[in-house]
Formats: sequence, C-alpha cells, structure tokens
Amino acid sequence: MTSTAMNAAAGTAPALEMHEVTKVYGEGENAITALASATISIGSNEMVALVGPSGSGKTTLLSIAGGLLAPTSGQVIVGGRDISHASPTELTEVRRNTVGFVFQSVNLVPFLTARENLLLVDELRGSRGKQSKARADRLLDELGLSKRLHNLPSQLSGGERQRVAIGRALMNEPALVLFDEPTSALDTQLGEQVMELIQSEVKGRGTAAIIITHDSRMTHWCDRTVRILDGRLQSDELATAG
Repeated sequence: MTSTAMNAAAGTAPALEMHEVTKVYGEGENAITALASATISIGSNEMVALVGPSGSGKTTLLSIAGGLLAPTSGQVIVGGRDISHASPTELTEVRRNTVGFVFQSVNLVPFLTARENLLLVDELRGSRGKQSKARADRLLDELGLSKRLHNLPSQLSGGERQRVAIGRALMNEPALVLFDEPTSALDTQLGEQVMELIQSEVKGRGTAAIIITHDSRMTHWCDRTVRILDGRLQSDELATAG
C-alpha cells in the first residue's frame, strides 16, 4: 500500500505531497533542470531516505519541500497546505510553524547555549516564556543533554551538536522534518546512534521526515528509500531490517 493510500485509510493528510514538480535554473540554452517532474507523497508518520549522487537534485527537492525554494512548475502541499505559489511571507510562516530543518553543517548559533538555540525558534515565532523554556528543557532531556543546557556549541562534541540541532528542528512541533546528511561528519557507531535517536524522536511524535544520505548503511532506519538521479526520482523501495 502506498503512503497516500495508508494516510487515506487512516484519515490523515500526508505531511508532504509533490506533484510533477520541476525546478529549472536559467533560461534558453543556459537552462539547467535541477528537478524534473518529481511526484512523491510522504505519510504523516513516515521516514524516507533520499539517496543519490552529488548534483542529483536531492537538496533541490528538500529545499522545495521546506519552502526554501519555489518550484518552476508543479504542486507542493506541506501539512495539507498548498505552497506552490506562496508569497515569501507565507513561505516564512510555513518554515516557522510547519517544517523543521537539520542542516549538514548543523548551523547552531555559536554564541548561544544549547537551550538558547532551541528557544530562538520560539523567539522567531514571537513567543518566549515559561512554556517555551519547559519545552526546550524537555527536548534536551529526551536527547540526553540535560547536563549541557548552558554549554555553547564549541563546548559540545559533534554528536551533541547534532542532537541540539535535532531538538531545535522539533521545537516548533513540525509536520515535516528535513535532514541534510545528518550523519556525514560522524563515524559509523555515532551515526547509528544519531539515526536511532532521529527515528525515536520522529516516530514518537507522529512527525514525518526526509533524510538525505549518501550512506546506504543508514537507510535501514527509514521506512523506505527513494533514489534520485539527474533530477529524476528513479525508484521507491521499502526498507529492509538491518
């Protein structure tokens, strides 16, 4: 059964739907198609690995799904909301309230503590108070960082910084979390620990996730693997235990 069918049966809308989405840079002879007629549906409690070589269109797909890029054509629906022709202001709102990001470089604010990096999410949404602090502390505790609340990123290990980034991505209770190579800078053991943590946090909240990865050893943590080559989605495979 497909993700769309499973969600229909459960009465829930998919976290992400993309229909015939194309992204072209430039015009005429200089036009480059980064994404070509991509159609995909991500269930509301589904983890999908997106696999492909460098330059295959992975980051473009992720950026369009998260409202960082507008498609040249096609339809994009995030959390039940059509953002295909959304204004920059509307896309900012979607990113603040519906989508979480974990970038390859982590991108923590270096002069803010672990707790303050999470609280920044609520500040950008115009709210900060006891509820926000309690949520940030709860997330960091779940991520095994209760003793590192007041540490700056420079005082944390690579794995700890990655966990702070995961907590920050979950701070706005998103429908969809997008991960760009979350284990690329980690050794195999730590990579497995981070993927196990991602799976636990995502599944525990009924959140959907797309995870870009070059490491096929990490795909077994996801429900299925989608492969992309030259801007075109190639295959869609259910995960096998491993």
